[in-house]
Amino acid sequence: MTQHAGPGIRRHLLAKSLVRHREAAGLKFEDVVRRLDFSKSKISRIENATSSVSIVDTRALARLYGVDDAEADRLELMARIAKQRGWWHVYGDSLVDWFTDFVVLESEAVAINIYEIDLIPGLLQTPEYARWIMRACAPDASDEVINDRAEVRQTRQRRVESGEVQVWAILDEATLARAVGSYEARVEQLRHLLKLAELPNVTLQVLPFVKGPHMAMGTAFHLLKFAEYPSVVYIDNLTGGLYLDGPYDIERYMLVLDHLRALALDPAESVAMVKQVMARVEAGY
Repeated sequence: MTQHAGPGIRRHLLAKSLVRHREAAGLKFEDVVRRLDFSKSKISRIENATSSVSIVDTRALARLYGVDDAEADRLELMARIAKQRGWWHVYGDSLVDWFTDFVVLESEAVAINIYEIDLIPGLLQTPEYARWIMRACAPDASDEVINDRAEVRQTRQRRVESGEVQVWAILDEATLARAVGSYEARVEQLRHLLKLAELPNVTLQVLPFVKGPHMAMGTAFHLLKFAEYPSVVYIDNLTGGLYLDGPYDIERYMLVLDHLRALALDPAESVAMVKQVMARVEAGY
């Protein structure tokens, strides 16, 4: 389990992979220092993800640990990606470090599974809804920062709209019932959900209040799947982001997702419920 707010999450994942391979090879920290003639501080920085790892060093470590060619290629790709700067860097002053890490992960995911308990997920928000949420969460932020963050959110959504990423969102009924913004903003948001639900790469389910208690009570989360490295669970909180990537954690959250999918309304029923809520909002209820 990692409470992460320092080095980039991609560097962190690479470091964990390298440590795991070293331990699987039966090598101690000192063995690496001696056999590769690396300094202790260099290995420490690599394994603690406090500095980036060169492609050459990654290749040398992979050979020492005896990993197969496919895994060595994967490690080298992770090292290369960890050095890249993404589109989000131009918003650096408006984004906190721990959320920038999440944007990095999200931009590389091939599938994103979401369970949300009280607000529409960022990838499914309209710009107006997003601004209302951001202003409520950061009442002291400048208009410039709020606008930058809203623009980042819109940019993140392009991968959904273009079909580059699969999204499966399970929304608690509270996300639809909560009044966010003006009447017009609420109606626009609900219509936007209906539009996204028509996309072949988006699956939308609603979990009604009447379904009662369930395995994920009180815990919203994202489970992100990647083409090149293991899945990661992300849990947002008021002061940081919690990243879970251990095998037990992933297995547990996959089980919870299966439970939620079975308990929630199916996609057609979910669309019908969104339409019902929209009709009530339009009628002034």
